[in-house]
Amino acid sequence: MINRNEWVEDFQKNISDLIARSPAADIERNIKALMAQTFSRLDLVTREEFDIQAQLLEKALQRITALESRLSALELELRPPQPANDADAPGNDAYP
Repeated sequence: MINRNEWVEDFQKNISDLIARSPAADIERNIKALMAQTFSRLDLVTREEFDIQAQLLEKALQRITALESRLSALELELRPPQPANDADAPGNDAYP
């Protein structure tokens, strides 16, 4: 007499074999192939590639911000001092 564990294992093996030989297995393989073909036509990237590009973008944005600040400071240093204009002084009208 077959013990219970052997019977369950044998039953599982038979079901797996039946599913592997059934049209359902063919349909599953065909759908997987169709999906792989469709995804290959799309210009998709992996999550890892996306995360790397997101990190590179963040670093680039930080560098741009730092360079903009530095450029503003340099522009202030290079700007010639504005001469005091007497016409702008209060009480001194440029037009009579």
